[in-house]
Amino acid sequence: MTARARKVAVVHEWFETVAGSERVVEQILRCYPEADVYCIVDFLCESDRRLLSGRRVRTSFIQRLPFARRCFRHYLPLMPFAVEQFDLSAYDIVISSTHAVAKGVLTGPDQLHLAYVHSPMRYAWDMQHQYLRESNLVWGIRSVFARAILHAMRTWDYRTSCGVDVFIANSAHVARRVRKCYGREAMVIPPPVDTDTFALRNRKEDFYVTVSRAVPYKRLDLLVEAFSRMPARRLLVLGRDTNSASLRSKAGSNVELLGHQPIDVVRDFLQRARAFVYAAEEDFGIAVLEAQACGTPVIAYGKGGVRETVRATPAERATGVLYEEQSVDAVVAAVDRFERESSRFDPSACRANAERFTQSRFRSDFEAAVEAAWLELRARERHDGARPGRADAVRYGRGYGV
Repeated sequence: MTARARKVAVVHEWFETVAGSERVVEQILRCYPEADVYCIVDFLCESDRRLLSGRRVRTSFIQRLPFARRCFRHYLPLMPFAVEQFDLSAYDIVISSTHAVAKGVLTGPDQLHLAYVHSPMRYAWDMQHQYLRESNLVWGIRSVFARAILHAMRTWDYRTSCGVDVFIANSAHVARRVRKCYGREAMVIPPPVDTDTFALRNRKEDFYVTVSRAVPYKRLDLLVEAFSRMPARRLLVLGRDTNSASLRSKAGSNVELLGHQPIDVVRDFLQRARAFVYAAEEDFGIAVLEAQACGTPVIAYGKGGVRETVRATPAERATGVLYEEQSVDAVVAAVDRFERESSRFDPSACRANAERFTQSRFRSDFEAAVEAAWLELRARERHDGARPGRADAVRYGRGYGV
């Protein structure tokens, strides 16, 4: 019997808004339409619930704690315990979609657990010190408390990696981080890009655009400050919480902070923009490919997953400009370079690059990976069943189970 016919559970961290990881879950559920869904909390608005295709989501006790809707992330220290309370013993296959705690679910030796890793916990591993600086937790008793929690999370995260049968990373960059954090190899299946929604437009207009959540590691401040130095170049900033007082204080008259916008507005700006600019070190970065699907070239910080999604060479197939330092000067220099070389960026080449990451390709690759892992698990079970038991092991002079 194929993996598709088995009973499947999909575990996600939390449903609050629809971003890249939720798009991955949406496509996984298209692969396994009978799958049950679990998560720590579910606060999706009604308009976003279509990605779940009408499924009821099973949530943890954190869903019912005080103020959970507004600040569930403050309950992070409880999340390892919460995810371990999901009883998944009735499922043959467990698929965790994880960037924090979802891979920590408990599974048995006859169950297949695949973890699709968007990122190991950034704030507990290599980005801990950056997180502490950005949260003003470098000194004092609060810093000691935060460091102790992150140490405990890191220890738990490493230990629970042993319960994963197969790691799937969303990029080669994340696969290297999985190897560094857990000592495990991961296959790479890039996340899906909705190339049907983000259609090609050849005619561009004279403005730049970025789409991002206003969280510190996205470094929107660099883009706002850089374009404020270039008053002749217009920048539109879209995304959740981007119309903040902090960014407004840095923005010149040529920088428009538009906040959260509906998908049709985002698509329209991406299609018409001269270029898409980005300053984050991303594990993958779906927005970068959505822009290219619209035929829009990219100017991005050249570290992390973006090196796998933006072609800086050769010239005739290039889809963007990458810069090597997260600084205002580097952004300004990259935009200047783009302006000098803009004639070499072909919208059709950008579109062709994005089409390497379609939703249908993701589903095909993901189902193949699950099927192969399922067959390997069953083969190991047959092999183990054929090995000698205790009496035979003693008779043959070997330790039990060898």
